Amino acid sequence: MSMMELHVEGIGLWSPRLGDFAALRALLAGEAPAVAAAPVAALLPANERRRAPASVRLAVEVAGQALAMGGYDPTALACVFASAHGDQVITDEICTTLARAPTELSPTRFHHSVHNAPAGYWTIATGCRAPSSAVCAGAYTFGAALLEAATQALAERRPVLLVCSDIAGRGPLLEMTGCDHAFGCALLLTPGAGVNALARLRLRVADDAAAPTPIPVALTGEAAGNPCTAALPLLALLATRGGACRVGCAAATDLLVDVEALA
Repeated sequence: MSMMELHVEGIGLWSPRLGDFAALRALLAGEAPAVAAAPVAALLPANERRRAPASVRLAVEVAGQALAMGGYDPTALACVFASAHGDQVITDEICTTLARAPTELSPTRFHHSVHNAPAGYWTIATGCRAPSSAVCAGAYTFGAALLEAATQALAERRPVLLVCSDIAGRGPLLEMTGCDHAFGCALLLTPGAGVNALARLRLRVADDAAAPTPIPVALTGEAAGNPCTAALPLLALLATRGGACRVGCAAATDLLVDVEALA
């Protein structure tokens, strides 16, 4: 595959310690970041916000942050939503109900368990009629979603919103996944440099066996357990002076990403 070049015009981020991209920048600069509040998901109407599960609120929160930074109209913004595990809490609740009292299974809980629930909430809340995708690739979810979003942005010559998030697990699922804390991020990718361009990305696919890019020491506490934190090396470069990193997108395939800071 030839080199893919595109731009980042918006960035969203949330973890229990980092409430947004500014907090990441502060942490990497050696400063104390502001205390992270719970994901607000302000773009959801109040009734929907109360009804939405944690997985949806997290995804919509980081998507809204990236949208606000980039300044794009969400009604025409293609989007790729990605999650390695979906909503583990609701899946655990459904499994427990099926094991104990199957007739009591909630249709609303089932509706919230589907993998594209965040994309559905987002497109309805924003009135988006552009294409949307839901991606899942286990430990390689972020890299696979980045490749998908970049390909769409360049092939269709349109901006694409990439959102990757997972919440903490519970019950037997937590024992299997080891995902014990939430993490979400979003990138607003464009084929050309707009007035809000933050960085230029150059991506190419590699199938060699080089070691993955290590996570900065300051971020090691964010990385344990959650597959979406595979985005951290790239986010760290976006938050500093740029550089290069590797992002796994399949079992034997990586994306090599060069980051040129523009702002």
